[in-house]
Amino acid sequence: MKQICKYGLGMFGLFFIILSCNNDKKKTAYDSATQGTIHISVDESFEPVISEQIKVYEFSNPKTHIIANYKPEADCFRDLANDSIRMVIVAKGLSDKESKNFTVTLGYKPTWDIIAYDAVAVIINKEGKDSVFTMKRLKNLLNGSDTSLQMVVDGNNATSTVRYLLDSVVQGNTFGKNVEAAKNSMDVINFISKNQNAVGFVGSSWVVNEDDPAVSNYTKNVRFALLACDSCGEHVFAKPSQATIMYDQYPLVRPLYYILKENAAGLGSGFVDFMMIERGQLIFNRSYLVPAKIYFGIRKAIIDK
Repeated sequence: MKQICKYGLGMFGLFFIILSCNNDKKKTAYDSATQGTIHISVDESFEPVISEQIKVYEFSNPKTHIIANYKPEADCFRDLANDSIRMVIVAKGLSDKESKNFTVTLGYKPTWDIIAYDAVAVIINKEGKDSVFTMKRLKNLLNGSDTSLQMVVDGNNATSTVRYLLDSVVQGNTFGKNVEAAKNSMDVINFISKNQNAVGFVGSSWVVNEDDPAVSNYTKNVRFALLACDSCGEHVFAKPSQATIMYDQYPLVRPLYYILKENAAGLGSGFVDFMMIERGQLIFNRSYLVPAKIYFGIRKAIIDK
């Protein structure tokens, strides 16, 4: 009887040891703002600035690991249905229908908001002769009614840049036969570097930060085209910059959204909070985008003598 009791107690103790080990494994599976690993999908147009955000966040929180997959916008939205992808960073938020569908699927409502603004930069070869465009001419070039220049975009209709151009410039029509799809933003830049009779479209975070040696190197053979500022009066043209984005002088401006699937405070929430507060917003500012939550502009001051 004593042996049976001892055996029973031993098995009972072993059960609690196994249960304790399993609980430890479950605890380590959870992440927080300061530790853990998550996967996110990011619109390829925003790779330079988001990679910088991740680098700074992980440096400040050494126990975290944010694995970003850079891909076309449509693929990012498809990834939202994937359990392994916690968050996406794209150029549009969720529609009411999309929000309801995800709420039903997930059992809770995903959150999203604008974190910054960038522009679709129009770039040309250093030796290119056409450097000034009205929006009407850009539309005609993209829809193929004007085939005097070759137009190059960052992929097919799955990218945010292509979607934006179709919605905002071509306005529902299709691209003309003179529009070529490069593999990604870097391929657009490389193509324009070698072709004087072409116009390219890329996210501004790839090309505006001339203080970055890497950007200066791969953009040394391209320059910005100037676009007509319709709100500025006649014969006024602008290139993408923080000032022209902020004051609606550059016509091709779009937001950066985060969309987060998290119903508890985890690493995704921590990274979002970081991008929304001063330090993260300053990274957007130093990347020559316009922060959506904090203003870093120059303020006028009166100094008493």
